[in-house]
Amino acid sequence: MKQYPADRIRNVGLFSHGGAGKTSLAEACLFVSGGASRLGTIADGSTASDYDPDEIKRGLSISTSVIPIEWEDHKINLLDVPGYADFIGEVHAAMRVVDGAVIVIDASAGVQVGTELAWKLANEHNLPRLIFLNKMNRENADFHRTVASVQEAFGKSVAPIQFPIGSDKSFKGVVDLLSNTAMIFSDSSDGGYEIVPIPESLAAECESARRTLVESIAEHNEDLMVRYLDDDPLSDEELFGELAKCIEDGSVTPMLCGATQYTRCIQPLLSAIVRELPAASARTEPAMSGGAATTLTSDPDGPLAALAFKTVADPHVGRVTLFRVFSGTFSSHSHVRNGSRGEGERIGQVFHPFGKEHPAADYIVAGDFGGVSKLSSVMTGDTICADGAAIVIAPIAFPPSGYATAVHPKTKSDLDKLSQALVRLHEEDPTLIVSRDPATGETILQGLGAPHVEIALERMTRRSGVNVEAALPRVAYRETIASRARSEYKHKKQTGGAGQYGHVHLELEPLPESDFEFVEQVVGGSVPRSFFPAVEKGIREALECGPMAGFPVVNVKAILVDGSYHDVDSNEMAFKIAAREAFKKAVLGGSPTLLEPVLLLNVTVPEASMGDVMGDLNVKRAHVNGIDPGADGLSTIVAHIPAAEALRYATDLRSMTQGRGSFSTEFAYYQPVPPHMAERIRQAAETQAHA
Repeated sequence: MKQYPADRIRNVGLFSHGGAGKTSLAEACLFVSGGASRLGTIADGSTASDYDPDEIKRGLSISTSVIPIEWEDHKINLLDVPGYADFIGEVHAAMRVVDGAVIVIDASAGVQVGTELAWKLANEHNLPRLIFLNKMNRENADFHRTVASVQEAFGKSVAPIQFPIGSDKSFKGVVDLLSNTAMIFSDSSDGGYEIVPIPESLAAECESARRTLVESIAEHNEDLMVRYLDDDPLSDEELFGELAKCIEDGSVTPMLCGATQYTRCIQPLLSAIVRELPAASARTEPAMSGGAATTLTSDPDGPLAALAFKTVADPHVGRVTLFRVFSGTFSSHSHVRNGSRGEGERIGQVFHPFGKEHPAADYIVAGDFGGVSKLSSVMTGDTICADGAAIVIAPIAFPPSGYATAVHPKTKSDLDKLSQALVRLHEEDPTLIVSRDPATGETILQGLGAPHVEIALERMTRRSGVNVEAALPRVAYRETIASRARSEYKHKKQTGGAGQYGHVHLELEPLPESDFEFVEQVVGGSVPRSFFPAVEKGIREALECGPMAGFPVVNVKAILVDGSYHDVDSNEMAFKIAAREAFKKAVLGGSPTLLEPVLLLNVTVPEASMGDVMGDLNVKRAHVNGIDPGADGLSTIVAHIPAAEALRYATDLRSMTQGRGSFSTEFAYYQPVPPHMAERIRQAAETQAHA
């Protein structure tokens, strides 16, 4: 593929709800443009963009692929982006580097949750967009119903610029409302069509739709509006030129329609992308250079600045970094700098990303996408700049990961390889967060949902040979006392030589404002001062594993009040053991109480789901503190919820809101566990200890 200047490059993302046909659309565009000799299908796993074994196995996109297409002497970098909520991190990354979006909608399903989310994120990134109404050949495909649902969801700015000729099995062409002509498709799969006059049966309806569209475009330009009102005909060039400006500021969002299965209406879509969506040369990107704010332009002679938007673990060449060049020229066999981390990198051969293929390139110009392998320090979201420079582009903002699972290696060999394998998962997908829970000692893998985490672990097993068991994370319970208690313990051991003797009297009392405090109130030297540190050490050891269920003991003040010692047999070990055992006895005598962690929960949901979510929070023992009304019909519920009840809240919330809800949590405090639950937790802990 030849090099194109930025003014003839279009960087466009395909976004939709899962299953609307993005991958099939990318494949149809590639085939119709001559970039592929045959039309690949999802069913036989032969598409250019879904090449990963997990994608082929499941028949859905899991990660973003770049498919470059040449059309009308332009290069279109199509990004085929996953549509399912578990892979929304890929959507955030793609939105960050494209200049326009094609929102794909299933004509038989209309607006779905993923459609709404893609539209919302496109608004946040100020992306000009087109809508492609796909699957017009499907049963129950209804153009008018879908247009009405889209306009209801996204506003009257959505305007069809094509009108279907037939639907379902009778879908055979479209009317182009701006050029006032019809296209009738051939029966072959090459996407060919014939331009004919508009059928008489559609003439009146199309004329009305065209008048509405032209009026919307003319309203954007005062001169055009005056001419339109004076019945002065507007040329196609004037309408198309003004339409591009309308798309840029969002006053008009064109809707096209077609059927990717039979490559119908693919050429008009590609032409609309070239004609109506902004060129890469129009993109300016704010950045920091040497600590000062600057603006990057798509100038091939400017300072090199590229953003790494994806990392791929290629089984043959290792780690591959995909990037967009915002300024300058990214050359093969050069030296660059990781501006985000301040480390130098040596560049080998750069390439143009093309699905799983890596066609080599001498350089990648500003405005284009490229890739390079084996960078040691560059991670997703990092800035790559010229050697010696200090340019930093704002990184990608990924959504929080709310679904957690505990990962346990099956064998000692798996344990040795687990850490590095999990690090590779995070490098490839930053929404997969790896951590170690200091309270339970478990390795925790967080993702955006159960399928997200399950697929990641399957991929880890296939690539790294690491076998693990996934389980619910253990809740970090605590133990404490509710009343004062006193105990003593005498540790006395005689083994023939020097023995062991340590005797302590302890008092415990609740300490709500602190985890632990140790004081001594020994009178008369019954316990020598030299043994006080050993007593405290023994108590601190006992704090780590409480006598109720083996959880750490907190909020306790321990007072050494008395004891005795032996001139020969007393030593630090003896007093440490005595203190440890006395502490355990005292806890059991002080109305022992099990504490559970409570999280501050902020859950944002549509008004229609409010009742279900509130009811579910009540069942989960949550305490609702308030409700904050927000924009777009969303409200945020602020509540405190026990951590044990929130372990699978990501799955529950998605089910209740059909994926429209979101939430965040943070630790708030500990509270006593209800007695009936405390006994069940104690028994479970005892069973696990003996397992």
